[in-house]
Amino acid sequence: MAANTDPTPDPTTSPTGAPTGVNLGYAVDQLTRALVTATTHEDADTRRRADRRMERWGAVLRGVLDGKLTIGSRTPVKDLPAWVTPGVVRGGFATGSAAAEGPLLPHEQALATRMRVAADRAELFRHHLSKHGLTELWTLLDSGAFRVDLPEEAALLTVAWLVRAGDDEAASAVVEEIAPFAGRLRFAPQPTDSAAADPSIVWRHSAGEVREELAARRPNPRIEAMREALTVWNPFADELLTHWLATVVDGRVAERADEAWTARSRTLLARYTALADRHRHCTKHRNRKQNLAILRNALAEHLTGHGLTPRTRGLLQHAVDSMVRRRGAPGSPAHTALRAEQAAIGAVPTHHGIARVVVARLAALPQHVGVRDVDAVLRPVEAGEAPEAAIPVGTAVPDAFGTAVRRAAAGTVEELLDAGVVPSAEVLAMLVPQLAAASTAAAYRDPALRQLMTATYRAFRNRRSLLLLNLEHQVRLEELPWVRAVQAHRHADADTRGAAAGALRRLGELTLDAFPATVLPNPLVRELSALGAESGLRLPWVEELAADIFMGTFSGKYLAAAQIAGGLLTGSLYERYYGIDYAALTAVDDVHSGRYGARTSPTFDALCGERARASGSTRSGSVAANGTVIEQAQILTTHNLATLVGPAGVRPAGDWATLAWRAFVKAKTLAAQVPASPHPLPVVKDIAYAWRHLVFFLSMPGADPAGFVRTARNDADGLPFHVQIRLQPAIGGLEHVVTGGTFPPDGTAAPDRRRLLGWSTGGHWMLPSRSA
Repeated sequence: MAANTDPTPDPTTSPTGAPTGVNLGYAVDQLTRALVTATTHEDADTRRRADRRMERWGAVLRGVLDGKLTIGSRTPVKDLPAWVTPGVVRGGFATGSAAAEGPLLPHEQALATRMRVAADRAELFRHHLSKHGLTELWTLLDSGAFRVDLPEEAALLTVAWLVRAGDDEAASAVVEEIAPFAGRLRFAPQPTDSAAADPSIVWRHSAGEVREELAARRPNPRIEAMREALTVWNPFADELLTHWLATVVDGRVAERADEAWTARSRTLLARYTALADRHRHCTKHRNRKQNLAILRNALAEHLTGHGLTPRTRGLLQHAVDSMVRRRGAPGSPAHTALRAEQAAIGAVPTHHGIARVVVARLAALPQHVGVRDVDAVLRPVEAGEAPEAAIPVGTAVPDAFGTAVRRAAAGTVEELLDAGVVPSAEVLAMLVPQLAAASTAAAYRDPALRQLMTATYRAFRNRRSLLLLNLEHQVRLEELPWVRAVQAHRHADADTRGAAAGALRRLGELTLDAFPATVLPNPLVRELSALGAESGLRLPWVEELAADIFMGTFSGKYLAAAQIAGGLLTGSLYERYYGIDYAALTAVDDVHSGRYGARTSPTFDALCGERARASGSTRSGSVAANGTVIEQAQILTTHNLATLVGPAGVRPAGDWATLAWRAFVKAKTLAAQVPASPHPLPVVKDIAYAWRHLVFFLSMPGADPAGFVRTARNDADGLPFHVQIRLQPAIGGLEHVVTGGTFPPDGTAAPDRRRLLGWSTGGHWMLPSRSA
């Protein structure tokens, strides 16, 4: 949250009377929103998705009320251990179910049928532990042709490897721990047609995911209605008009009684019924005031044998006259030219028809990996690809489909960044587990085990984070029983540690170069931490904390990260701009177990609070006040920038001044968005984050802060006025410090030179009041 006026979240109470510190009003609000969508939205698929959201949020609330769930705990589900992947909805709320449970999947059903056992997970579990089942698992291990979507699905493969390695004791320990859940959870992988892809190749979405997305797209109803009008109903209206023109005598429409005309009338009405039953997009033909309906209804009235009423005869005459007057009689040069033009328009291939071609191409590729050759999927339509849709050979695939398919592009991270497939640090964080997995699994010497642990790592990183309180930490990979069981078979050496350190530097450099103005998202921080640990660098990587559940204290690694920053930034522009005494902070040594059992530093906690109050923070305990304290921790630690540049040894591809300027450009872009944003406070927070990165980069060797300020000042003079009034005070504040000035300790500042912070408990100076 970034709002600076949000009230303090109301703590709820569990059925046992213990406060959870979580406001269940959020869950109620999500349930209400889903209910409204499920009952009012016009799209059936959207309603079905909302129904599923209702089920999940209803499960959350029922679980809390009946005591099955403890929101905020790392073991939120009463009957499930921490290592089980829980079902999690938005906000980190556990639903009470496990991600690996539910009905048998198709490959499980197929195995049960093939082995002639009951379609029950407990039976399948027993089969996998039989001699025949272990042989099948060994075959999967050696071929690598398996898929692990959830970490639990690697458990039995790991057991099989341990048995083959002669480590029966470890295998038995794993089986004993997971057996109580054998009838409920999937512990075996899904077989695939091919082995896993090169670990250096990553992708955002798989071919199967994009195929499903495109297949779910519905035809544009307006386009389909227009095509139907042009290709079906206009020609049929011409047939009716021609039929009635055959009765005209002295310019007046008449009725004919000969059998041929009557038989033709019956044929036309029967054709109308068939067409209306088959073509349902265009409904104008059902409007009794439309010419086609008038001609058709007159024909039906004639066939009753009672003749046309005077009113019907008048409507019929008016319709015939107006149709001929507007377009000419069918067969005339003007009419023929018009219908030919309309037929050409109606024959233009629809996006829906072309989508079916792209879907078929994607279906022919491996479904659980990305697309290596995107251009081949997006090539023009070839002969025989769309016989039903009658799409001409050579028809180009629209850009809209290209955008979707490129999200499945597979390549190195650098290739995807260059192709624009990775638009944000959050998306980069989605790809990183595919890279980190190979590095963290490199210490397993056996190739089969290494591939299995790579798959397990990637699946584990797909776990959604839980909402946690009291400084509890998320479940770690080594807590999974089957991963713990193979730890004795790891053999890290200088080579594997060096490879992990190289992967860490590569990831850090990619992040700085691609997104220099963005805070490292938590998933990315987790991967940096894993790579750091694998490389032997026990570094204090710090996460971005949620202000609405902040418990008022920081774990000890925040102090360690701040001290690393002090070693890099003492005497720098960054230290002066933010008014930090890194020398004093470096001397702090009071980390010990605190009130939640976690190791914390009271001095660091107090310093963050004091700095927040000095910056003008009030209303202690509010979400916004929590945000000001968290922001001060981010400032002191540089939120991992100093850790990356210092002990991790990360350097940008270019120079620091270039990164600083790119951060400034991002700040300008965001400042221009503030007036039109319905939620401007988060935008201001992002501007402040970009500004903090800018100040950090200008504090690095070789940067020219004075030259940067001059250029930024001149650049800002050419910006729209509403951008100038937001950025000029920040530029003035930076210039003030660059030229030797300081900000007052009490947080006050002149209107033309301000220290830019993101959080505030009052009105932010970047957001002038409406009256102003």
